[in-house]
Amino acid sequence: MPAMAEPAHFTSAFEEKGRAVTPLGAKIRELRTKRGVSLKEMAAALSVSSAYLSALEHGKRGKPTWFLVQRIITYFNVIWDEAEEIQRLAELSDPRVTIDTAGMNPRATELANQLAQKIGGLSDDSLAALLHQLRVAAAKDDI
Repeated sequence: MPAMAEPAHFTSAFEEKGRAVTPLGAKIRELRTKRGVSLKEMAAALSVSSAYLSALEHGKRGKPTWFLVQRIITYFNVIWDEAEEIQRLAELSDPRVTIDTAGMNPRATELANQLAQKIGGLSDDSLAALLHQLRVAAAKDDI
């Protein structure tokens, strides 16, 4: 499985406003901006509060339900690749991840703990390099 390139909108959405957003939040904001849709308009169309949608974009809520993701896809009227991307980004947008390394190699536990301790201080370049390394290692191990 080839390593996936990181979508360009991750970095630009983060840097544009100087605020943290989830991968899905960055994509939602990108689509809303392209279509000239306000957060309030989209929230009303999805039958959620604008506060909830804003919190979802900014990582203040856990990853959305499958049903909400499908409503977002329908709202933006996207198909195939872009719909799959939205689903994939939703899976990668849980801001409160728990990693259970019980029964794994001790290096897995060390890695998880080092990451938990240091992730907040890593630069964008360092995060991109780590993501790339992880994708390369996963592809090498066929996972």
